[in-house]
Amino acid sequence: MPDTIKEVRDELAAKQDALGAIFKEAKTDDGQYDFNKVKSLGDDVKGSIAVAEKVNQMNAELDELAQKAETLEAAEKAAKDQERREKALWRPPLPGNAGGAGQPIIVKSLGELLAEEKAYADWVEQGCRNRVDLSFDVLPTDVLAKGMLAMTLQSKTLMTTSAGYAPESVRLPGFVEATARPPQLIDIIPFSQTGLPTIKYMEETTRTHAAAEKAEGAAYAESTFAFTEKSSDVRKITDSLPITDEQLEDVPMMQGYVNGRLTFGIRQRLDTQVYVGDGTSPNLRGIVNVVGIQTQAKGADPVPDAFFKAMTKVRVTGRAIPTHHVMHPTDWQSVRLLRTADGVYIWGSPSEAGPERLWGLPVVQNDARAAGSGLTGSFQPAWISGFERKGVDIQLGYVGTQFSEGKKTVRGDMRAALVVFRPAAFCDVTGL
Repeated sequence: MPDTIKEVRDELAAKQDALGAIFKEAKTDDGQYDFNKVKSLGDDVKGSIAVAEKVNQMNAELDELAQKAETLEAAEKAAKDQERREKALWRPPLPGNAGGAGQPIIVKSLGELLAEEKAYADWVEQGCRNRVDLSFDVLPTDVLAKGMLAMTLQSKTLMTTSAGYAPESVRLPGFVEATARPPQLIDIIPFSQTGLPTIKYMEETTRTHAAAEKAEGAAYAESTFAFTEKSSDVRKITDSLPITDEQLEDVPMMQGYVNGRLTFGIRQRLDTQVYVGDGTSPNLRGIVNVVGIQTQAKGADPVPDAFFKAMTKVRVTGRAIPTHHVMHPTDWQSVRLLRTADGVYIWGSPSEAGPERLWGLPVVQNDARAAGSGLTGSFQPAWISGFERKGVDIQLGYVGTQFSEGKKTVRGDMRAALVVFRPAAFCDVTGL
């Protein structure tokens, strides 16, 4: 088995292509599968039963590879998260353990040192005649600090935090972030750069194959193909925040915080737009509002059945290989909690995380769209692509009378477009 993420992904893609080739070879004109037609597996695998067993074996290997890839990616993400936490989290140094043999140093007060000193006890016993010279190997600062705790010789008053000197409370560095929906969909949409204000492309809108057998001397069959120019405008997504000079100057991390938050907000909005944008300027047209995508109603079917039927539509009508499901977290919850009649969880025991995949495809949980609808599609560059005219750009300047008021405005923007080259490669699943 491969060991690195790249090796796993490469082998996963190769095995997916091999399994897809078998299905293509077995497919009949009426949309069914006749595994007797499969010859590509060699002479050792013949007949529908043998081919079906081989297909099941290959499918199990695909699931194993996919789970291994996800495990490796999760481990890498955990390593990056740990590195980020170690950089961001400041920890004040703890006092060292300098007492030896695992014991801390115990600082004694001057009274305690006197009481334990034998020369002092002998001097008192002799009636305090003449004088006594005593020497202690301690730091003056330690003795003074111990004295401030009112623990000196013959002390009577108990000094507490409520009736004495209250301890200082230092605020921890950093802050607790407010809850926010992270970008969830743009991670699976391929993006590339563009220098154009509008993305224009040609779509084959008429494709009629008339290939047919003809008798000698008869006229050739004639096919019809037509192309239509389509376009998607680059749209701008913006955000800004007014902030005082003192806030920027007195808290060194605040400028980086503001820049990071504006960048996050803009990308979060892009994530929403590529999914549900209505296409009315200045909005992008999100996937579910693109003309030509397919629809699959759940009806009386279980949720997994509805998504499998959507996968079939993507394959048969869209002529594409589905790669992902997109589902609201509460809709995925209903799938994850499915049980058999005798109470066994279908998607794994509650003691385990369980696979976040449906029919072998990863499930992307996205709550930019209301619960009750989902999406199945082929998120490959041939069928969908995002284009960035300009990445997120952060600027700092003055607006109106801000210069005389000691304020500034931090603003950010980006320009992007979304193109769905083949709408039929996506299927909207409704009524969940």
